[in-house]
Amino acid sequence: MLTILRRIVLEFSQASELDQALLRLVSQVKNALSTQCCSVYLADHEKQHFILMASNGLAENAFGRTCIGFTEGLVGLVGQREEPINIANAQQHPDFIHAPEVEEEHFKAFLGTPIIHQRKVLGILTVQQEQARFFNENEEAFLVTLSAQLATALASVEAQGMIELSYSQNIGKNLAGIGGSPGVAIGEMIVVHPKADLSKIALNKVSDSQQQLMIFDDAASRTFAEFSQMSEKLKAIISDNSLDIFDVYKQLLESDNFKAEVIAKIKLAWNAQSALKLVVDSYVMQFESLEDEYLRERAYDIKDLGNRLLNNIQNLAEQDQQLPEKFILVAEDVSAAMLAEYQHLGLLGIVSITGSNNSHTAILAKALNIPAIMGVDYLAIRQLHKKQAILDGYACQLYVTPADALINEYRHIVAAENELYAQVKEEEHLPASTQDGHHVSLLINAGLSAGFEYSQNVGADGVGLYRTEIPFMNRSCFPSESEQTVLYQQVLASFPNKPVTMRTLDVGGDKSLPYFPIIEANPFLGWRGIRITLDHPEIFLVQVRAMMKANYGLGNLAIMLPMISSITEVDEANRLINQAYYELTSELFCNENDVLERPKVGVMIEVPGIIFQLEDLADKVDFFSVGSNDLTQYLLAVDRNNSRVASLYDFYHPAVLRALHHIAQKSQHRDVPLSICGELANEPTGALLLIAMGYQNLSMSAHSLAKVKWVIRHVDYQQLKQILVRVLSFTNTSDVHSYMHEQLVQLGLGDFVHARLQ
Repeated sequence: MLTILRRIVLEFSQASELDQALLRLVSQVKNALSTQCCSVYLADHEKQHFILMASNGLAENAFGRTCIGFTEGLVGLVGQREEPINIANAQQHPDFIHAPEVEEEHFKAFLGTPIIHQRKVLGILTVQQEQARFFNENEEAFLVTLSAQLATALASVEAQGMIELSYSQNIGKNLAGIGGSPGVAIGEMIVVHPKADLSKIALNKVSDSQQQLMIFDDAASRTFAEFSQMSEKLKAIISDNSLDIFDVYKQLLESDNFKAEVIAKIKLAWNAQSALKLVVDSYVMQFESLEDEYLRERAYDIKDLGNRLLNNIQNLAEQDQQLPEKFILVAEDVSAAMLAEYQHLGLLGIVSITGSNNSHTAILAKALNIPAIMGVDYLAIRQLHKKQAILDGYACQLYVTPADALINEYRHIVAAENELYAQVKEEEHLPASTQDGHHVSLLINAGLSAGFEYSQNVGADGVGLYRTEIPFMNRSCFPSESEQTVLYQQVLASFPNKPVTMRTLDVGGDKSLPYFPIIEANPFLGWRGIRITLDHPEIFLVQVRAMMKANYGLGNLAIMLPMISSITEVDEANRLINQAYYELTSELFCNENDVLERPKVGVMIEVPGIIFQLEDLADKVDFFSVGSNDLTQYLLAVDRNNSRVASLYDFYHPAVLRALHHIAQKSQHRDVPLSICGELANEPTGALLLIAMGYQNLSMSAHSLAKVKWVIRHVDYQQLKQILVRVLSFTNTSDVHSYMHEQLVQLGLGDFVHARLQ
C-alpha cells in the first residue's frame, strides 16, 4: 500500500495538466481500493461551493458543472466537519442530496475525506460502492493518508494558478506571505534563480521551438563538458570506482532515448526547461516506484543530472536579461548578499519564497527601507517573471497583475506615505518625549553591515545592540585581538559620549561560521550564544579584551551576554570578564593615573526560563536587555524561519506581552536598567506598549527610529498606561491587533494604520 500511495502522490505532483492528473488520480484510487467509484471535488472559496472536477464512476458530463454548496449534501458535510465520514447507505442519510446529473443512484456505500492544507479545505476525495456497507479501517486509513499527502501537492497547484475555477486569468490574484519589511512597492517583477531546481519550475509553452532546441542542445554540451572536467580533476585524488557516476551522467546525456524525449517535448511547444522537467520527472517516477532500494536511489542521480542541465539552460536563457529601471526582486531565497547586489540597481521591493520576518534579509530590508514579504509558500515563481505587481509589506500581500483601480489606490497610499515620512523627518532630532513629559531613549541596532547604520543623522541616543558576528562570518578564520580592537574602536568612536552595547559572539541557530561548523538536529535549542563562548574561553577572552582595549579613552562601552539560561553562565562569564580586565590592567598601565574602565555587563532576556530568576540575576549584572525575537520564538514554540508556522509567530500574542510586562515589573522593583532590542520596538504600536510597561530604552533599526519618535511625541504617557491595562486583559492575538488599531486612530495616528497598512 505504501508503494501505491507514493506512486499516486508522485504522479499527481509531477503532472503538467490538472484535469488529466485528477482523472488519473481517481482511477488509481478506485483500483487500489477495488471500489466502484472515486471522485474528487475542489473548493471554490469565492463562490462557497465544491465543484466535481473528476470521477471514475460518475457521469462525465457533470465534470466542472456540478456544484455542491459548502453546507449542502454529504460532500459539504465532510468539508464542514473537516473529518472523514463513512456511511453504509448514503441515500438514507438526512444530508444526502439527489443530483440526477451525476448518475449516482446505484451507489450506497460512501466514504469522503477532506483535503486540508494549513487549516484550509482545498477539496474532498470520495469513494462509493453499490453494496451497502461501511468501508473498513484499512480503506479509510488509506484514503485519509492519501488526502493528507495530496494536500501539499494540491496547494502547490492552486498557488501556481493551475486551478482557475473563476476563469479570471489571475488578474488581481493576491498571494499571502509573512511580513518582512513594511512599505509598498509597485512595479515589474524580476525572478532570479541563484540555484537551479527542477521541482520549482512552472510548465510553460512557447511559440519559438527552434530557439528552445538550440538552448537545450547548447546546455547539454556544456553539462557534458562540466562532467568531464569534474571527473578529470578528481582522478588525481580518487582512484576507485566512485567516479563512475560521472560516466553514467555522460552516458545519459549521450543517450538517444533521453535526448530524443526532451526534443520531442520541445517540439510539442514546451520550452526547454519544461521539456526537461517532464522527461526527468518521468524517469524519477519510474525509479521511485521500484521495490529495489538501490535502484530507487538512482532517482536522485537523475534529479541531479536534471538540475545541472537546468542550471545551464537558465544561464543561457537569462544571460541577456536586462533589468528594468525599477523592479521587484523575486527569488526562492533572497539572501543578504543578493539584496546588497541589487539594492543600488533600482530595487523597489523583495519577495522571498523562504525566510521569515526576522531573517537577516528581512532585518537588512528594514534597515534599507525596502518593502519585503517572506515565506510566500508553494509558489511557482517563474510564472511571476516580468509581470506587474503590487507588494504590500504591511498587509503581507503580493497582488499579481493587479487591476488599474487597485494600482491607483496603492499609488495614493504611497503618496500619503511619502508625505507622512517628510513630516516624521522634521522631528527626528527632537527628544523622544511624550506630550505629558515622559522621556525614553531611542537607540539603534547595528552590526549587520559594514557601517551604514552608524550614521548619527537619525537622531539616535546610542547603540542598543551591536552584533559582533559579522566580522567573524566574513573571514576564513577567527579574527585576531588586534583586528577586533580596531573594528570595535571605530564603532565606539562613532558615538562619542553615547552608550554602545556590544553583544558577545552569538553564533549557532541560523548563524554559522564557515570555519567553525555546528551541525545539530535542533540548532535553536542547541549549542549557541554564550554556551559556545563559555566552552571556548579562548574565543571569549580575546573578544572581551578587544572590546575593553577599544573602550580605553572613550568609556561608552557596555557588554551584553546572549542566550543566558542560568545563573551559573553569568557567574562564569563575569569571572572571565574580570580576568580579562585584570590582565589588561597589568599589561597596559604602569602609571597609577591611567585607569582602565571596567564596562557594565548585562544579559539578554530571551530564554523563557530565566524570566523566573530575574531577582537572582539582578544581583549579578548591571542591566537587562530583552531579545524579543528569540523570546517570542521560545515562548510560542515557533521556528520563526519556518514558513509553515511563521504565521503563529506574533509579538502581540497575550503570553508574550504578559511576559514582557512581568520582566518590566521585576526590573523596576530591583531598579535594574531595562532595554529591548528585538523587532517589536521597530513598530509604533509595539513601542507604545513597551513604554507603557516601563521600558526606558528601545533599540531598533535606524530607519524605524524617526517614525517611532514621531509617534511617541504625539501621545500621552498616562493614556498609554490605560491602553496597556486593557491590552493585558485580552486572550486572543487578533483582539490585541484590532484594539491597538482602534486606539491609534483615536489618538490621531490613523496615518500609521491605513486600512491596507496593518
